[in-house]
Amino acid sequence: MTTTPAIHFTTLGCPKNEVDSDRMSASLDAAGFRLTQDLASADVAVLNTCAFISDAVEEAIAVILELAEWKAAAPGRAVVVTGCLPSRYGDTVVPEFPEVDAFVPVAEENGLVDVLARLTDTSVADGGGARRMVPGPTAYLQISDGCHRRCAYCTIPSIRGPYRSAPLDEIVDEARFLLENGARELVLIGQDISAYGRDLDSAEGLPDVLRALSALPGEFRIRLMYVQPDGVTDELLSVIAESEKVCNYLDIPLQHASRTVLRAMHRSGDAEAFLGMLTRIRAALPDVSLRTTVMAGFPGETRGDARTLEQFLRDAAFDYVGVFAYSPEEGTEAGDRADQVPRRTRLARAQRLRDIGDTVGLARAASHVDDVVTVLFESIDEEGNSVGRTCGQAPEIDGEVVVAEQVPVGELRVARIIGSAGYDLIGELA
Repeated sequence: MTTTPAIHFTTLGCPKNEVDSDRMSASLDAAGFRLTQDLASADVAVLNTCAFISDAVEEAIAVILELAEWKAAAPGRAVVVTGCLPSRYGDTVVPEFPEVDAFVPVAEENGLVDVLARLTDTSVADGGGARRMVPGPTAYLQISDGCHRRCAYCTIPSIRGPYRSAPLDEIVDEARFLLENGARELVLIGQDISAYGRDLDSAEGLPDVLRALSALPGEFRIRLMYVQPDGVTDELLSVIAESEKVCNYLDIPLQHASRTVLRAMHRSGDAEAFLGMLTRIRAALPDVSLRTTVMAGFPGETRGDARTLEQFLRDAAFDYVGVFAYSPEEGTEAGDRADQVPRRTRLARAQRLRDIGDTVGLARAASHVDDVVTVLFESIDEEGNSVGRTCGQAPEIDGEVVVAEQVPVGELRVARIIGSAGYDLIGELA
């Protein structure tokens, strides 16, 4: 090509995929490729896919077909598919999509520079030393990848591989880079960040990660996502309580509350144990915000199991509840079971759970009126209002705070909550 090729990224799925796309973008930028937000002006479209459940696979396929039309509209264009779809299905996916020029699974994403250099016939620099792109006010910090658990419904171990903790010094180094380049909130992510260190020779765990990050200079905050219930230790709660930088916020995916269903999932706990855990958390962190994820219609789930989960959500009083109807996945133990719950029943049970979660969650959001909170402002909306989040609101999935004044993006400011609209809060600068 006579000019440096322009690359456009589309990212589907979870924050872990966003981090992967960010790292791939950084390596391409360092290698000399041009990155563009405008698909129409791109020479190569890179689609980073999710394939965790069937709905995600269908979404990925739909976008591939859209990109195939984009490719056909002008000569010389190329489409590359990365991430979970090629990781889950391997070479079997290649003949299904002849329009795709290359498939790059998760384990080979560090070789994307070479793939694009070959496709575009471009001589490039070595992009291997690149770390991340310059972040906005919020940056995801991945401290682990893969999973050591064998939940009966889950495809993650086959896609992402075994559990792998990032070395602590590399985590701190990446956090320092993100903070020096404008991040004011570090969101710690992984399949299960509470298992951090289980594969390391050292005795370091998640509390050590928090201590090391809290010691970094500057005004910023740290958020924990995807903490499994068996990882909520007294030491972890103590470190969160003692640190001025760690948000009193925990995302704990419980999946269910019926002991029978949880054991069938190959998971521990039950409603009584989980309520005890929540009591312990709230005693250590009185102003904590709690999110969970639950699943409706797992194979063999009875009406009684469903009612157990419904009552648990009423009793637990989470601030936010994510609800999924079970999806039978090829290659999983649960997907092969003969006692599948009818799809219509799964969807109905999921909607009842959402209704319960919203009834509790909206009331908890409204209870924050008159609270004085610190808000990280991240954008200005079309009406000129500043939009941000408190420590009790995770990016993209929880509510936001809207203030009818313009605050520079990236600033942490104190505000008083004067109203609520659903999960969103209305504030005024203090």
